[in-house]
Amino acid sequence: MSAAPASLNPAQNQAVHHLNGPCLVLAGAGSGKTRVIVHKIAKLLQTGLEPKQIAAITFTNKAAAEMRERAKALVGPRAARDLVVSTFHSLGVRMLRADGTRLNLKENFSILDSDDVLGVLRDAGGTTDAKTARGWQWAISLWKNQGLNAAQAAAVAKDDLELTAAKVMQRYEERLNAYQAVDFDDLIGLPLKLLTTDAEARRKWQDSFRHLLVDEYQDTNAVQYELLKALVGEHTPFTAVGDDDQSIYGWRGATIDNLKRLPQDYPRLKVIPLEQNYRSTGAILRAANHVIAKNPKIFEKKLWSEFGEGEPVQVVECDGEEHEAERAVARINALRARGGAVKFSDFAILYRANHQARVFEQKLRAAQIPYKVSGGQSFFDRAEIKDLCAWLRLLVNQDDDPAFLRAVTTPKRGIGHTTLGTLGEFAAKWKTSLFEALFSPSLTTVLKGKAVEALQDFGREVNDLEHRARQTTGAEDAKALLLGWLKAIGYEQHLYDGEDSEKLAAARWTNVLDFVDWIARRCGGELTQEGGTFETEKQTVLQVAQTISVIISLAERGDEQDVVTLSTLHAAKGLEWPHVVLASVNEGLLPFRSGDEDMTPERLEEERRLMYVGITRARTTLAVSTLRRRKRGRETVAGVPSRFIAEMKLGEGLVKEDPRERLRKLREQLAARPAAVVDGA
Repeated sequence: MSAAPASLNPAQNQAVHHLNGPCLVLAGAGSGKTRVIVHKIAKLLQTGLEPKQIAAITFTNKAAAEMRERAKALVGPRAARDLVVSTFHSLGVRMLRADGTRLNLKENFSILDSDDVLGVLRDAGGTTDAKTARGWQWAISLWKNQGLNAAQAAAVAKDDLELTAAKVMQRYEERLNAYQAVDFDDLIGLPLKLLTTDAEARRKWQDSFRHLLVDEYQDTNAVQYELLKALVGEHTPFTAVGDDDQSIYGWRGATIDNLKRLPQDYPRLKVIPLEQNYRSTGAILRAANHVIAKNPKIFEKKLWSEFGEGEPVQVVECDGEEHEAERAVARINALRARGGAVKFSDFAILYRANHQARVFEQKLRAAQIPYKVSGGQSFFDRAEIKDLCAWLRLLVNQDDDPAFLRAVTTPKRGIGHTTLGTLGEFAAKWKTSLFEALFSPSLTTVLKGKAVEALQDFGREVNDLEHRARQTTGAEDAKALLLGWLKAIGYEQHLYDGEDSEKLAAARWTNVLDFVDWIARRCGGELTQEGGTFETEKQTVLQVAQTISVIISLAERGDEQDVVTLSTLHAAKGLEWPHVVLASVNEGLLPFRSGDEDMTPERLEEERRLMYVGITRARTTLAVSTLRRRKRGRETVAGVPSRFIAEMKLGEGLVKEDPRERLRKLREQLAARPAAVVDGA
């Protein structure tokens, strides 16, 4: 499934051949929009345009790279090389590097990343509090995306906090000018300023492009819309490709109004809907169409496919978050047990907010199912867990130099960069690992006695921990060993010393304790699955450390690995999987609602579009889970199924399998299953 059409369908063909005027390709989910864009590029080249006169603009570097590769396959590497295929920000850099001097920017101006901006804002606002500075950063970014300067932001400020942010924005802009620096939002705003204030530059850039193609048009913000309008001018044809039903980034400044404005600003606009879906079954598309039908329409379309009805969409009732994660794991195991070469990478678990990933990670780790987290931070990506994993990896493989460098400096033990640099040169000269070099008799020829002593003390600590980890089994003994080791190296104090916020340090220490508990349970032979806790063979701490090394190596190999994807709905846009679980589809979570805030019609419509995006990520099967009870802060409250579930019009098809039958199936699956991590590798 999800195969591209062998040839263009009638709607795609119409979009490709509309060359001489403004065109909106209303590309439904899975309708082959990238195929349309690259075929239109090929058609434009056939009409005599030079590659450099065609610009294809999208939102991410990954999307731009994919588009360039697909264009290369269609038109050849020579033509593809000169095409302007870029993100909005890359195009902005191109324009400012060429003509930024017209705005009094130096040719070698600096581009500040998010952390750099935070530092400048702290200085501009006279604060050391990162949370306050991030609030200013967010507000200033939204104002810039709306095309507002500091004075205009102050005029529209809704309260004292926003007024303060507007004042900080003024000082922030003064500092950027002084530093000859720009932030990411300036990469859109300043090119727009260039085109609107400098007639010569405007003519130059309008003449340089003879056709513009813009992907994901529904995600443009107000400034991006005006920039495109200025580049097009009165004569340049353009093709906007987008879908009003997938506009889900209003929170970061994107506005669906840009789609509404197109027919008003361009009366000759040709609207071509792409409704044939090349991704999903009829059952999945019908649920998606029912949900999105509740939103007011800018343009009419209805997705359909030739893949047949497929399996019914399932709604799974769960007692709470842990039960939900267990059922998701059971579903993965059950579908893989069917046969047909179903891989872990065929599965995605999608949710509304990053914090929801944690319980799914716990259950997947317990089942030894490899996974990656997209659009959020994996448990194993947290700095404190990476610190401890570095030690554990070093127990398993003392030739692991990256693990050595992290462990030897965390917590700090008086071993500085100079010492480590010398150690590295010594190890390279003698072709040994950094750890092996510690105990070389010749090390004293390049390092002083105190430095050698500190390094060898660390080496002895690692060897001692490795010896005890090899001998220790059982949950209680493993936990005692690990907590004793953490106390010996002063790790808890290290966390508190490294954080301004005691609350944040405490949260990080809680993550460490959760990690210790997970290792201890594995050492005790405990495997938690839906339906209960199963006993397996007890393991030593060293054996669990070996499992962790495999999990981490899988994650480090990149996107092509056979792993389950955990993702926020926002990060899942543009992606697809054969089997999808939409998690915690409850009122308050999806649609999301913070506290007692009012749910405006506009917010509800965007949340409904987010549900639509989630549904249309699935190709073959879709399970929508809902919670009878859910956590809200420190409380447990009754769970109310999301209104979106009823809007799918699935009838009474709730999955209410007998728990005893479920337990029987799970035991059969576990008995028939090979070593999970090896299987996942």
